[in-house]
Amino acid sequence: MALTRIQPAAIADVREPNFRNILINGDMAVSQRGTSFTSNGYTLDRFTMDESTDGAVTVTQDTDVPAGYEFANSIKLDCTTADASIGAAQYCILTTKFEGQNLQYLKYGTSSAQSLTLSFWVKSVKTGTYCISFVKEAGSGTRYECPIEYTISSASTWEKKTIILTPTAGSTSLITAANGAIVNSNASGFRVIFTLAAGSDFHATNNTWVAGSDKMSTSSQVNFLDSTSNDFWLTGVQLEAGSVATDFEVVPYGQNLQRCYRYYQVLAEGDAYNLGNATCHATGAAYSIIQFLTEMRAAPSLDHTTGTNYYHLYNVDSDTFDSLVLTIISTKNGRMNNGSSISVTEGYSGWFANNNAASYVAFDAEL
Repeated sequence: MALTRIQPAAIADVREPNFRNILINGDMAVSQRGTSFTSNGYTLDRFTMDESTDGAVTVTQDTDVPAGYEFANSIKLDCTTADASIGAAQYCILTTKFEGQNLQYLKYGTSSAQSLTLSFWVKSVKTGTYCISFVKEAGSGTRYECPIEYTISSASTWEKKTIILTPTAGSTSLITAANGAIVNSNASGFRVIFTLAAGSDFHATNNTWVAGSDKMSTSSQVNFLDSTSNDFWLTGVQLEAGSVATDFEVVPYGQNLQRCYRYYQVLAEGDAYNLGNATCHATGAAYSIIQFLTEMRAAPSLDHTTGTNYYHLYNVDSDTFDSLVLTIISTKNGRMNNGSSISVTEGYSGWFANNNAASYVAFDAEL
């Protein structure tokens, strides 16, 4: 029987992404911590909310997206308490950070430093001038920042924006000098800030690198918090080397999630989830060896809820306890002990488990 040769054009496009998008989770699909947030800190994976005003903002993972494109989710910021007059030292920002060792090909700190192009889809009830701030961290020299303005023209309408950052923005040479180098380590070397409000302490000149810290906008930045009617959505965020915005790089959800695990991973949440086999190494004490889902950026800290009888040791001397402690730990695995005394006999084995609907255990190695 003759074999039919399949031509490349007849094969489905199953190419792996080449990760030209420096930014992780730009389609806002991964949100391991939940779907609604009312306090500062990480929200959807890889994005932190920092709000220091007399107002308040709720962040959610939303399904409002640009019609006809590849996105299923966006991040939504909802002003729930207004602050009509932002003080000089007040601000509201959304930030994503990058490991310095992943950005050495940008050649910052040399005369060959590359441009960067940021593209994204944005929608807001409040129109006007907003700012993006690019930050070269101080790890290898001086901290430099460059705020760049963009305009939201139509209320409650998805708009695509493209911003090009050059090494010599503002006709300076800060990034191409030695102190402009990005730290070559797993520390934060660069960040991108989406500014929603910023007082005068944080203002700088549009499209100009400046030495210092927290220059996240120009004086033209709108005050997104001036009304509880204001909402702001963002998705399709892509940061890439060069001065051309390419189509958004689609990364399969599983691969996207795997990349997020380097910074944060949930072991278990809810009732009766197995946390791992446990060995009773002493009277009243047991431990479980945890193998992380991927190697983490750094030895993580334990992020978990505590409360009366939130956790359970199942074995011959089955007992409940209130908290956990992460002891021996590396980027690949760790040892988790019971954090309060239990009635357990040395030499027995069993397993740890969640014992309450509110129980939550995760590992945090965020930048």
